Amino acid sequence: MNHSTHSEFKRWPELWESACRVLEQTVVQNQLHAWILPLELSEVQESDHGLRVKMSAPNDFSAQWVRDHYQKAIEAALTQVTASPCELQFLVKEARAGAREDAFELTESRATPAPIQAPAPAAGVVAGPGSRSSHDQPDPRYFFENFVVGASNQFAHASAIAVAEHPARQYNPLFLYSPPGLGKTHLLHAIGNHLIAMNPNARVAYLSAEKFVNELIDSLQHRRMPQFRAKYRDSYDMILIDDIQFIAKKSTSEEEFFHTFNALHSSKRQIVVTSDRPPKEIEGLEERVRTRFEWGLVADISPPEIETRIAILKSKAERDDIYLPDDVATFLASYIKSNVRELEGVLIRLQAQASLTGAEISLEMAKHELRTAVPVEGSNYTIESIQNAVARHFHLKIQDLKSSARNRSVSLPRQIAMYLIRKYTGLGFKEIGLYFGGKDHTTILHACAKIESNLETDQPIRDAVEAIQNLL
Repeated sequence: MNHSTHSEFKRWPELWESACRVLEQTVVQNQLHAWILPLELSEVQESDHGLRVKMSAPNDFSAQWVRDHYQKAIEAALTQVTASPCELQFLVKEARAGAREDAFELTESRATPAPIQAPAPAAGVVAGPGSRSSHDQPDPRYFFENFVVGASNQFAHASAIAVAEHPARQYNPLFLYSPPGLGKTHLLHAIGNHLIAMNPNARVAYLSAEKFVNELIDSLQHRRMPQFRAKYRDSYDMILIDDIQFIAKKSTSEEEFFHTFNALHSSKRQIVVTSDRPPKEIEGLEERVRTRFEWGLVADISPPEIETRIAILKSKAERDDIYLPDDVATFLASYIKSNVRELEGVLIRLQAQASLTGAEISLEMAKHELRTAVPVEGSNYTIESIQNAVARHFHLKIQDLKSSARNRSVSLPRQIAMYLIRKYTGLGFKEIGLYFGGKDHTTILHACAKIESNLETDQPIRDAVEAIQNLL
């Protein structure tokens, strides 16, 4: 070696094993197995201030997560074992053709890497049937720092911070609600990540209500209810559940959630849930569950005002290193009003077009490229005009769209019509349902969410929506 290596610690595995034994006293077992034990000690160097210890992580994601949440704890353990101040650096092992097997690349990037498969279940932790991981971690891409705050979400944001900093103290449960795409899931993950940053030993679980229901069904089928109950009632300090309205009208799921809620609340553990509507408007939800949601704090997120929409675009552009002129940001924020996810989506589309053509994003490019996604200035879309355009495109009658037919040749056009009406008229789900034969507002909500999701992945649906918007 060209550098000076600390002679006393050339047996690196023993040094790391000793440090891990120290960490076992401060880091809970499942987190230790998921994030710390996969690390390898690759090098120890003397420095002017002590020792410089280089650890290799399996991938960028692990390196960033450990750096953000466990670096101080690992440095303290290594300092205790070596009796010398230790400075930690992270390396990522990369497989390269022709490279030595022990070649490493130093990573210091703070950019969020692509998602990877969740860690394997840790020993001693009960994994629910059907789950891939015993520890459903919050998504590390979402923090309070990259959440844009405005008048529309200020109260929900402040409530989320209060819960993250003082869990189960005052607002338990915290119930966040809003229409899709306004940031409630971002806040949900941010709460968990903030708590973990303050206390790496905190046991936080994030899951969707759909996953809770599916795991419950599997547990009932395989007679593993004791394991299921132990997982959600005893294994976590904070439970974050997205889209809680999914449990409505499912009596067994509501019954199990009711007792899980009581167990967590009575043992002073924090519960945070999100929904697309307030508790009193969730149809089919048992009264005893509804009242428990109202025990704590109910906070809503409204569609952002134009200043917040511009700030969201600017923040997204800065985060992704996209050049975004002010006039383009104002143009986009003026016409996309009700959905932050859609607002960010059109920015990505513009950036893709700019990359392909080699041109900078401009107002002309925005107007030209987004003519099928953004309504023309001064246009006046009505429910009738949209239904007519959809029926014409799919060669149907308007009455077909209002019928109860469930075959795809009718149900898909109906869902597209519902999506476009919601997008361009801003009517509520209940109001839209009245124009489709009295459909329930949950049907409209499901249709809008489905089409919005499919627009990102399904080219035929995207083509159909663009063709209908051209007809309009």
